[in-house]
Amino acid sequence: MGTLSPKKLEIQKREQKILDAARPIVVREGYQALSMERIAEAVEYSRGTIYNHFSCKEEIIIALAQKGAAKRVDMFRIAASYQGISRFRMLAVCYAAERFVINYPDYFLFEQIFNLDSVREKAPHQRQQLIHTCEIQCMEVVTGVVRDAVAHGDLILPDDVTPERLVFGLWALTSGAYGLTFTSQSLPQIGIDDPYAIVRSHVCRLLDGYNWNPTSSTHCLNEEFAKIENSLSKLF
Repeated sequence: MGTLSPKKLEIQKREQKILDAARPIVVREGYQALSMERIAEAVEYSRGTIYNHFSCKEEIIIALAQKGAAKRVDMFRIAASYQGISRFRMLAVCYAAERFVINYPDYFLFEQIFNLDSVREKAPHQRQQLIHTCEIQCMEVVTGVVRDAVAHGDLILPDDVTPERLVFGLWALTSGAYGLTFTSQSLPQIGIDDPYAIVRSHVCRLLDGYNWNPTSSTHCLNEEFAKIENSLSKLF
């Protein structure tokens, strides 16, 4: 890949400065508090300069969400390369999904905002496609682990379940649970003190239901998860 020209480097630098100014506004005050005027004041650019880079504040939100989506892809790829049998590699990917929410809450927030119809419909299609590409790449990483499990005889899927369908179930379980963990203030009041541990438990039960070996009944998966955490925590 060739070196970027000075002009393109300057454009990149200016765009990053705009995103760096927008990020704390959204995190501290919410999406509604963000405006092109506030960003222009923060970076001391004219509003015209801001609009040269981003057509609207929704595009800024999506640019921030895309950075998070790319980070998740990197984390999933690292986790999927964990040295171990397929079930342990899947635990590693689940650990990566968990750490993404914990380590990068700002990115997770921007992702939630991106999913609002009112934001998505105003943003350029090209920006949206970048996020969709990252979602597909994450799906491919996880599906690859499932296919390896099938190839090595660790997992025999029912005739009506494809690797993609199994991964979709995991995606729905974890995404929904992490969304609740991130937004709900009432979890401790109903006895949910460690939601991430509960999600891990449900993931293991789901995989046990498919008889993905080794199952929880034949191996202490909590001990294996501790090994995964020790191995990967420094990489995330």
